[in-house]
Amino acid sequence: MATRGDSTREQIVVAATRLFYGEGIRAVSMDAVAEKAGVTKKTLYYHFTSKDELVAETIAARDQPTLELYMRWFAETDGSVADKVRGLFTKLGKSVDTPKWRGCGFLRTIAELANTPAHPAVKAGAAHKKRFEAWLEAELRNQDIGGAAALARQIVILLDGATTVMLIHRDLAYVETAGLMALDLVERSRRAS
Repeated sequence: MATRGDSTREQIVVAATRLFYGEGIRAVSMDAVAEKAGVTKKTLYYHFTSKDELVAETIAARDQPTLELYMRWFAETDGSVADKVRGLFTKLGKSVDTPKWRGCGFLRTIAELANTPAHPAVKAGAAHKKRFEAWLEAELRNQDIGGAAALARQIVILLDGATTVMLIHRDLAYVETAGLMALDLVERSRRAS
């Protein structure tokens, strides 16, 4: 059962996530988070002792929902495992093709905090990327695809690269090209198995 404190904490995390994603971590003050969350600064600091703690919590809160979204996209795509992998790119492209999209929140956070590699949010973002790669490796292995670990890593590189280039150019062709490359990699690995 959720307590009032839990809902207040969630309210703060939701507000901070929107602000950090929309404006950047360094550009957003704790005052702005408190205002957006509709709480006092005292309440904000009751739940989070520092901005660093809040940033880390916003990244950690996005981990499982994001992973579940990719899992759903994979499961909902018909066809072979290669088609399903390409489907990740296709569905990503559809979801990011909006003026409000600001890139991968995990990658943006890691990039913004690159000068502090021990920051808890950097660690949480890196852990998310590793969990995604491990999930993809397991899916490939379940389909008896040889070299599943290396292949999963290659697909992650393509996915993160496509996300980054899409942010730069706002052109879905980059995501589509990366999806075709991933499909080809999976098909070649399947044939070699």
